[in-house]
Amino acid sequence: MLNAPLPIPHSPLPTPHFTYTDWILTETQFDPEQLHSKETVFTIGNGYLGTRGSFEEGYPHALSGTFIHGVYDAVPVVYTELVNCPDWLPLVVIVNGDRFRLDQGEILRYDRQLDLHQGLLVRSLRWRSPSGKTIDIHFERFASLADPHVLALRCHLTPVDFDGFIEIQASINGYPENQGFNHWEGLDQGKTDQGIWLQRSTRSSRIELGMAVKMTILGTEASLQVNTAPGYPTLSTTFSAKAEQTVTIEKLVTVFTSRDIETPVPAAQEKLAHLPDYTTLLKANEQAWQEVWQQSDILIEGDTTAAFAVRYNLFQLLIAAPRDDDQVSIPAKTLSGFGYRGHVFWDTEIFMLPLFLFTQPTIARNFLSYRWHTLPGARRKAAHYGYKGAMFAWESADSGDEVTPRWALESNFYGEDVRIWCRDREIHINADIPYAVWNYWQATGDDDWMQKRGAEIILDAAIFWGSRVEFNPEREKYEIRGVIGADEYHELVHNNAFTNRMAQWHLEKAIAVYDWLADKFPERATELEQTLKLTLEERSHWQDIIAKILFLYDPSTELIEQIEGFFQLEDINLADYEPRDRSMQPILGVEKINKYQVIKQPDVLMLLYLMRESADFPYNKKALQTNWDYYAPRTDITYGSSLGPGIHAILASDLGKSTEAYELFMRALMVDLENNRANTSDGIHGASAGGIWQAVIFGFGGIQFTENGPVANPHLPPGWTRLKFKLHWKGLWHEFDLHQGLGTGDTSTSSVHRWGLGTGGQEDNADNQSPIPNPQSPIPNPQSPIPNPQSPIPNIKGFIFDLDGVLTDTAEVHYLAWKKLADEEGIPFNREANEALRGVSRRASLMLILGDRRYSEAQIQEMMERKNRYYVELIQNMTPKDLLPGAIALLDELRQAGIKIGIGSASKNARTVIERLGIADKIDAIADGYSVEQPKPAPDLFLYAAKQLGIEPEQSVVVEDATAGVEAALAAGMWAVGLGPVERVGAAHVVLPSLAGIKWADLREQLIRNS
Repeated sequence: MLNAPLPIPHSPLPTPHFTYTDWILTETQFDPEQLHSKETVFTIGNGYLGTRGSFEEGYPHALSGTFIHGVYDAVPVVYTELVNCPDWLPLVVIVNGDRFRLDQGEILRYDRQLDLHQGLLVRSLRWRSPSGKTIDIHFERFASLADPHVLALRCHLTPVDFDGFIEIQASINGYPENQGFNHWEGLDQGKTDQGIWLQRSTRSSRIELGMAVKMTILGTEASLQVNTAPGYPTLSTTFSAKAEQTVTIEKLVTVFTSRDIETPVPAAQEKLAHLPDYTTLLKANEQAWQEVWQQSDILIEGDTTAAFAVRYNLFQLLIAAPRDDDQVSIPAKTLSGFGYRGHVFWDTEIFMLPLFLFTQPTIARNFLSYRWHTLPGARRKAAHYGYKGAMFAWESADSGDEVTPRWALESNFYGEDVRIWCRDREIHINADIPYAVWNYWQATGDDDWMQKRGAEIILDAAIFWGSRVEFNPEREKYEIRGVIGADEYHELVHNNAFTNRMAQWHLEKAIAVYDWLADKFPERATELEQTLKLTLEERSHWQDIIAKILFLYDPSTELIEQIEGFFQLEDINLADYEPRDRSMQPILGVEKINKYQVIKQPDVLMLLYLMRESADFPYNKKALQTNWDYYAPRTDITYGSSLGPGIHAILASDLGKSTEAYELFMRALMVDLENNRANTSDGIHGASAGGIWQAVIFGFGGIQFTENGPVANPHLPPGWTRLKFKLHWKGLWHEFDLHQGLGTGDTSTSSVHRWGLGTGGQEDNADNQSPIPNPQSPIPNPQSPIPNPQSPIPNIKGFIFDLDGVLTDTAEVHYLAWKKLADEEGIPFNREANEALRGVSRRASLMLILGDRRYSEAQIQEMMERKNRYYVELIQNMTPKDLLPGAIALLDELRQAGIKIGIGSASKNARTVIERLGIADKIDAIADGYSVEQPKPAPDLFLYAAKQLGIEPEQSVVVEDATAGVEAALAAGMWAVGLGPVERVGAAHVVLPSLAGIKWADLREQLIRNS
């Protein structure tokens, strides 16, 4: 990216101390040496802001950071940067006079988890204070995806071996710094009935920020005090704590800026005053994440590390994507660090945008609208350099003006500062952005946006090329001289193949857009002709450039010369420099590297990749093989640029180099999780994350787009047994479920489902036929109501299973957890009493146990959480062996028949149970205790599950073992299969003793008989 030396690690990289499940990253040990890189890795966000994974209690030399989209400010003379906003995290815990902090006392137990499924960061530890007091501390926090202006933090404190006093201080830190510079001026602060608030303004850009905080204490009596020290308002309390009794602190935060609303402070105060409790906010956040993952998830089976790490990289892009703001875009380091000052590069359009284009196209449109809003800045840059049209900034911030620093400043006092020429010479971005605009239009058919905004981007940027090219009369060719191509190791080159062909491609598409606009929207065409001063002479000039631009390649071999004279540069064998831990630039030096055939990142190969989908010149299989053989060995793929490995992985996969493709893919995949470039502390490698998505979908999935939609020609890596994902193309969703062939490395079976947005998410019937029934003998119940009397034959498309008593037996675990709680509270409770809790929500179960005994709401909440804690501890011991007989066989048979599978469980721990049972890869949707307000027998849970599956209620079969569950299924208008005695589940359409030996064909036949 910036043509500046990379940092040199002083020692081998430490191990990251990570373990993975499908959705959860766990750090098993705290290592102060990895503090800054882990702060990046544990970033959370919601598309409005991102907060680094710093500790709530603080740590010496931490790089805490909260970045809000669009909040830029200038460092006088030097640069413009995304501003580190006031820190909402501070929560100080003082135990009997000793302040809790990880650099003091003793850490007896530690783990930190990032739950990707709901964007929740959790840290649990046992700490012994310097004076010998032991306490269990559990932090969790999230940035709400349901409401971007809401942040929430919760802390559970449980003294282990002492009674004593605990003091809590919850603050806003109004003095954040961008590595030495504070962008904020204080305006005001104060307190309200709800808590405290802070008002700040950026020094130069004058963006105002308002933040408000309230704190709630549960599990003890405590009064709050307010301290309004300038710039650091604080809520504090001190309470008496008892051994083994948990006290919970909830800190809720609201934030607005003047980019969002005219009066940020009143807006923050108003929202804070009406916020529900932490648990309700968490539930809404999880529901919002469920919807996002329904569209964007990628399921991989057979490779645990890849299964998690792919989701992790997607998560980091999803939390940085602006959902409601089309005047901002994702910076190169997302919203996770200080690297590149929060500037936007071509990384967004070429690497990150495809994920959103094919899963959340509205967000992709926001990225591109940002470029439309920055056209005035691009025009100012073009005019500054003496060109016409729009010349997009290599690094862009809020206005679109060029913000690339002129110099990379050396940390060595006697070192030479490095001039950054990208701002002047790396102009291929002027075609990269139109490339993304064109692809958005092709994928969505969004003519309205194209005529209002996209066409102007393409045409105005094309005018720039008309003024930038030079005609060489001796060659009778147009040239583009004095540039930097995609390969930034060569800083002053002529006729770079990537730049010249992309400019030519851009002009070809500009003419096509011009003609389309004149035909379909003549008034807009006339308007742009006048605004942009487009003439017939300009169009004719474009056609001449297209016909005569210089492109250096050998038609017989199809070998492309990257830049004029590249083949005359000194060759290099990169293997001679191994092992190494830095890029070739600091090894050879900035000047010397220009003289070698060594490449920072794909250039010719990047061009072939971008032309690959449409098979435009110069892409073909022969050209790919020829140029791969020449350029891949000369590319500094390990340390040159993080943009390279993902693209190389796709091309290697195309060439049948399966092992090499996977190795390249894993290098990209783990760049941040393993900090394998020693710079994760600067922020997430956003372009690499986007390249990973493309490598999975276009490389391993082999997706290509045809007139009839996307088709797969997969090349799954060895070990991958399954790859499942969805793509959105021209208004339709396409689902791909690809499976590995036995021992061949190719895919032997795949299924593709398509469904339209206007059909309630249903799949076409032709894609999902039920098997022919093979009748056997479940017990039908003809007295049960029929969900759809108008349809004589049930058209079943999905099964929704309860968990407890159906797929597994957690009843004993629930009983033991309730029994422990009841014993602690001195309440009689036995197995007979436990029967009344079957299928009942946690709160309703507790109310049955408590009977007429009176407890405060805070006590009830604490008891529910305590029981849940006991339950969670017990279910950690579950394994696939705990599946009930017949469960796995039926799940597999339903999947093979194309039947969707959901879970409808009142448990808030359903996901954990599913993961422990090892069936997560067999489940398409989960409705759990967080999903709906009303528990069974209300139909809400099953209706929610059906909606997540994209099917109608009458197409759904519910399998339940509880009366309340059967009633809920019938109330939802669904088919019901009851497991257990008739006196309990007799209202179901079919009653079975268990799932043992049950076949889908048997059930379908009985449902047909009962219709």
